[in-house]
Amino acid sequence: MRKLWRMNEADAIRQILTHARTIAVVGLSPDPGRASHDVASTLQSRGYRIIPINPVTDATEILGEKVYPSLHAAAQEHTIEVVNCFRKSQDIPPIVEEAIAIGAKAVWMQQGISHREAAKRATSAGLRVVQNKCIKTAHTVLSARGVI
Repeated sequence: MRKLWRMNEADAIRQILTHARTIAVVGLSPDPGRASHDVASTLQSRGYRIIPINPVTDATEILGEKVYPSLHAAAQEHTIEVVNCFRKSQDIPPIVEEAIAIGAKAVWMQQGISHREAAKRATSAGLRVVQNKCIKTAHTVLSARGVI
């Protein structure tokens, strides 16, 4: 059994954004007017590899990247470090289970999204967890401070 250590959320955010390079965005929309598209596009422009996860879109590519129907499907071709969630809070538990199964290092739930039990499960499995925070905003703040 792995020994777990706790870090506060600010440390988790800094660790995730400074060390991870590949982010799977669950719920990434092909519509440029949607928040998921804006956030993913901004992160991509800042050097992160974005892996679109969207089982209901007809799009085969978003932001120039192949769209996958699930984290499992994407993990067949990519090493996913961060799972960024643009889904309703009640949809988070199976996403966390997939993130654990594929060996992701972190789960990030966007602004307005949280799930205490799923977060506990992810933390118990050794993943870093951020809830109810915008990854784009966090990156902007850390960049302005010269941290990343």
